[in-house]
Amino acid sequence: MDNAFAALPPAFYTRLMPTPLPAPYFVAASGPAARLVGLDAARLAAPDYVELLSGNTVAERSIPLSAVYSGHQFGVWAGQLGDGRAILLGDIATDDGPMELQLKGAGATPYSRMGDGRAVLRSSIREFLCSEAMAALGIPTSRALAIMGSQQGIMRETVETAAVVTRMAPSFVRFGSFEHWFYRKKPDELKILADYVIDGFYPHLRAAANPYQALLAEVCVRTAHMIAHWQAVGFMHGVMNTDNMSILGLTIDYGPFGFMEAFDAEHICNHTDQQGRYSYANQPQVGHWNCYALGQALLPLIGEVEQAQAALDTYQGAFADKMNALLRAKLGLRTAQDDDTALFDSMFALMQANHVDFTNFFRALATLQVAAPEHDTVLRDMFIDRPAFDAWAAAYRARLLQEHSIDAERRAAMNLVNPKYVLRNYLAQVAIEKAQQQDYTEVAKLLEILQKPFDEQPEHQHYAALPPDWASHLEVSCSS
Repeated sequence: MDNAFAALPPAFYTRLMPTPLPAPYFVAASGPAARLVGLDAARLAAPDYVELLSGNTVAERSIPLSAVYSGHQFGVWAGQLGDGRAILLGDIATDDGPMELQLKGAGATPYSRMGDGRAVLRSSIREFLCSEAMAALGIPTSRALAIMGSQQGIMRETVETAAVVTRMAPSFVRFGSFEHWFYRKKPDELKILADYVIDGFYPHLRAAANPYQALLAEVCVRTAHMIAHWQAVGFMHGVMNTDNMSILGLTIDYGPFGFMEAFDAEHICNHTDQQGRYSYANQPQVGHWNCYALGQALLPLIGEVEQAQAALDTYQGAFADKMNALLRAKLGLRTAQDDDTALFDSMFALMQANHVDFTNFFRALATLQVAAPEHDTVLRDMFIDRPAFDAWAAAYRARLLQEHSIDAERRAAMNLVNPKYVLRNYLAQVAIEKAQQQDYTEVAKLLEILQKPFDEQPEHQHYAALPPDWASHLEVSCSS
């Protein structure tokens, strides 16, 4: 284990040891995440790894630290923040470059802002499962290696039990990491951080005429692509503050997230977000806003406002191009046509009016037969307004006929991009409630299913079902 971030000046972090977790025990581990860093997931249940990944012991050469950063929260400048309950252990060399390991819930840090620095089992399970589910969906994301639990009581809305989740990413540097030094008027530290990110993660940008402008442009494109991926699977992050935005364009800091069920573009998955700033429909423009905040922070290095603006202008085109490409794939379209946007817009309007289940609709759409509208029964039954669906389906069929689409080939291609299984809130809740009774089998089972989201898995058909009535009462907030 190494720790490249620890080579930065001391102002960037505080070195500290994790707070020991009383009587820790193994909850779950991800095989694919473990393999990324050369580990065997089964081995992580052994006592030495339980102690290590709960923060009770520290690996040789590890330099535990918590990073400082700032950020805009719900569009308002919040000042200094930092790793309030996360401790970076260091990074492990992999074939694809270093991978940082971070313990979330490992105790109070100087940035905890009166908090206890702990995570609870409920939120740890949600982050663990969603991180790995997103990776299996092909969406840029941090990873989750393992969860360790404890019977230590933690006070949230009620008393819950503690847990530590081990997160992994090449870097956890955020937009807010740059904002911190900009608003403190520390240009030297700002440059040190930018050079660290460029040299470590974007070395090809060194050849650019203005590497800092190139960095902003690269981050804009990566962020736009990431959010297009979110929109394409109906994922809502819930708290897109600038301190939760990765400089590498990864989905990080899973809290009050949700996957769209009955389609509503204005859906808000975060109960704390009373104004709907982070609704599904707003995510693309909030991503752009956040890039502007990053551009403001990088301006002292970029030099000219016009150059920063030119970099920021890459966002909207990158988002539109990626979103259109993803939607064409979801609809099994092989070519791009001028009227595709109208087809997509009318589809979403139809879904909105009928509150069709997002995941199930796109999965079922693959069953449509170009020459057999009479076989549309399953699809039609998803809509209250069946004539409206028939009208859209006729336009879709006409589009498919233009490129001589073959039903079997299109269906196979669509099933590779339209998941059958996503982490619905009620599925996570069932796993959480069993885990709170010290039964972790459902966490493991759900992880296994979500690691193959595009496979039929007929033995697990009920995991693709519409949410039960009781699920309508589930709420997640920033404490989640």
